[in-house]
Amino acid sequence: MCGYCIVKIEEMVERDRAMERDEKSKIKVQGLHYSIDFKEILKNVDFQIEEGRMVGIIGPNGSGKTTTLKHIYRALEPQRETVYIDGRDIHQLSYKEAAQEITVMKQENASDFEYTIYEMVMMGRTPHRNLFQADTKEDKEVVRNALRYVGMEKEEERYYTELSGGEKQRVMIARSLAQGTEIFILDEPTNHLDVHYQWALMEIIKSLQKTVVAVFHELNLAAAYCEEIFVMKDGSIVAHGSPREVLTKEMLAEVFRIDADIIEKENGQIYIVYNRSL
Repeated sequence: MCGYCIVKIEEMVERDRAMERDEKSKIKVQGLHYSIDFKEILKNVDFQIEEGRMVGIIGPNGSGKTTTLKHIYRALEPQRETVYIDGRDIHQLSYKEAAQEITVMKQENASDFEYTIYEMVMMGRTPHRNLFQADTKEDKEVVRNALRYVGMEKEEERYYTELSGGEKQRVMIARSLAQGTEIFILDEPTNHLDVHYQWALMEIIKSLQKTVVAVFHELNLAAAYCEEIFVMKDGSIVAHGSPREVLTKEMLAEVFRIDADIIEKENGQIYIVYNRSL
C-alpha cells in the first residue's frame, strides 16, 4: 500500500476516534483563552469529560483552575465555540437551561439572610419554575428526598446560619440534588472543613454517580476519588491521566515545588507523603 494511502487511513481512524470521544463527552472545552488587562490567564485550554466520571483539576495558586470552571458555568462568559455541554455550544443554552444542566458548589456559602435548611434547598428548584410560581407537591417531594439523602431531613427547620461548615456543605449538596442536574462543578468545596467532613463530603458526592468536575487543593482527596486528573500550571494543562499516571514524584517537584514520596496502599490507591518544599 502506498505511503499516501496509509497516511489517509491513519487520518480517517484518528478522525473517527475524535468523533467517538466527542459523542461521549458531557463537557468539552477547546481553545479556551482568557486575559485580564493584557495578562494571559488561560492559554489554549482543551479537555473533554465523559458522562458519569469524576474529574479533578489541580495546580498551584494562580494556575487558572477556578477561572476555567467559571467559564463552564458562565460566571465568566466564554468565547463562542469553546465550551460545549452534551455537544451544544453553551451559548445555545439560556441561563435557565444551563442551570438545569449544571450545578455549582463552592467553598462554604455565606448567607446574610435567615433562611431555613428547607428554604435553602428549595432554591435548587428555581430553574424548574416560572417567576413567582408557588412550590408544587413535586418540588416539596424532591427537596425532602434530597435532605433525606444527606441525612438532614429531621433538621429542615434549623437556620442555615447556625450550621457548621460541614453541615452547610451537606445542605449545598442537597440543594444541588434538588436542582436535578447531571453536572456538578465543585470549586474547592472541602476548603475550611475538618478532615472528617472533607472525606465524608467526597463520599456523598462520589455516590451520586454524576459527572463531576472538581478543583482540589488536597491532592490525596483527588487521588482517592478522581478517575482522571488534569494538572494546570501558568494557565495551561500540562498533564492529564489517572491519579497513578499524573501524581508522580517528578510532577509534584516540577509543578508544586514539593518533595514527596508516592505510596501505594493495599487497595491499589496511591497516597502522597509530603517531605519538604523545594
